[in-house]
Amino acid sequence: MTPAIKTLTRAKVNYELLEYPHAPRAPAYGLEAAEALGLTPETVFKTLLAQLDNGRLVVAMVPVNAQLDLKALARAAGARKASMADTGDAERATGYVVGGISPLGQKKRLATFIDASAEGRDPIHVSGGRRGLEIALASADLIALTAASLAPLAR
Repeated sequence: MTPAIKTLTRAKVNYELLEYPHAPRAPAYGLEAAEALGLTPETVFKTLLAQLDNGRLVVAMVPVNAQLDLKALARAAGARKASMADTGDAERATGYVVGGISPLGQKKRLATFIDASAEGRDPIHVSGGRRGLEIALASADLIALTAASLAPLAR
């Protein structure tokens, strides 16, 4: 049981676990999950970590078929600039390995920003905390559990 699943269980949130065989050399973890599970890529969100110009780490979530607009993330976070976080920093802050970073049950509570396209999307799919494990849940539950702000982040 991953910390993400423990978080959902403690919160008594309805969710569904979806597993698939992870290909070790998969070029894009999120797209791999969507394809393996037969999901529409717009419903599968990748969890990315970025560093703001003040050094603070934040979580950003966008659909797997989109890219994160770092300028839009910086605006949403009230910063001048954002860049992708170092892999080691992301793994230490979340307690998860890249490709399996869940927005739920992270070691450190980080400010979370989710692309506005997630609003009302039910279910939404996010990493379950390891490669090959996805969680399906209501977007409102994800937003509430992560205390996320919605903003147009995808391009």
